[in-house]
Amino acid sequence: MSDTNEQESIILDALERFLVTEVEPFVHDLEAKDEYPHAIVEKMKEMGLFGCIISEEYGGLGLSTTTYAKIVARITHSWMSLSGIMNSHLIMASAVQRHGTDAQKEKYLPRFATGELRGGVGLTEPDCGTDLQAIRTTAKLEGGHYVVNGSKTWITNSLHGNCLALLVKTDPNADPQHRGMSLFIAEKDEGFIVTRKLEKLGYRGIDTCELLFQDYKVSADCLVGGVEGRGLQQILSGLELGRINVAARGVGVAKAALDLAVAYSQVRKTFGKPICDHQAVQLMLAEMAVRAESGRLLTEAAAAAYDRGERCDMEAGMAKYASTEAAASNAIDCMRVHGAYGYSKEYDVERLYRDAPLLIIGEGTNELQRIIIAKQLVERNPA
Repeated sequence: MSDTNEQESIILDALERFLVTEVEPFVHDLEAKDEYPHAIVEKMKEMGLFGCIISEEYGGLGLSTTTYAKIVARITHSWMSLSGIMNSHLIMASAVQRHGTDAQKEKYLPRFATGELRGGVGLTEPDCGTDLQAIRTTAKLEGGHYVVNGSKTWITNSLHGNCLALLVKTDPNADPQHRGMSLFIAEKDEGFIVTRKLEKLGYRGIDTCELLFQDYKVSADCLVGGVEGRGLQQILSGLELGRINVAARGVGVAKAALDLAVAYSQVRKTFGKPICDHQAVQLMLAEMAVRAESGRLLTEAAAAAYDRGERCDMEAGMAKYASTEAAASNAIDCMRVHGAYGYSKEYDVERLYRDAPLLIIGEGTNELQRIIIAKQLVERNPA
């Protein structure tokens, strides 16, 4: 076994023990109450999970994206919300690690790795999501700091976190618009206002909020890379990682639904035999297994391409599309296998059914993924 494989095995084994003993017994109550898992997050900090893909040079674990995707899939198998607490944070960290100045890396990455500073990305606004060039939040340079005004919505880790990679317009009149967009490392301070926590169908327990920036001051030293006008490219490079993460979440949900369905089908009996002996159920289980495995393989392929430093927007899009659709389809088929029990809040099936739709929408809708895939197919295969 190579050193890399041995490290991965040790980490995944430790993660398995943590999830079985410290997470799974509490998920049902925390999710039902929409209660933030403070104690679990503290243990995640101790395990170094907030530094998964941060370089060892800065105190992180320095794991490959391939290993990280496996971690996300396993966490999601237990509770999808925990993976979101990590993902947005690591997109922020990745943006600084890839594009920050040396001083920014030395100041922030060690604090990101320990979870001392923990947060996410401030992109979406009330009037824009997929079209990030339409953001309206502005930052105006005044002396040694920028003054930020505007609003953001659907921002993960913004209530209990304390830092964001914040996308703004430093030149609202730029043409094309992306040349006027910049990214800041924005720690909570006066003028950084959480206006409300959003109530959600699923993905509960994690804080998703609306934000208002009202004359919020951020030091010029916190402009990622130190140069205005590069923010969109800086954050888009991290969204490949985000899509691989969401793909891995899809793998976790799809596999969880499959596992529940397979187990239940062996103990539930109708007409004198377990329902797994009925052909209609067998066909359903087979479809669920193929979906889950297809998503897993595409996700691992996308993660491997990302690790090699290759352009992988098509691969990440394919993985995200396949695995999240698998999660949604498997969740509803799992409910069908369980019958009325699947519709009951006493079982985990209905939680998977509520969590899965977010994956189809988040990190770029699956409609957008198909467009990206098609455009890349044509670009890479000219006639």
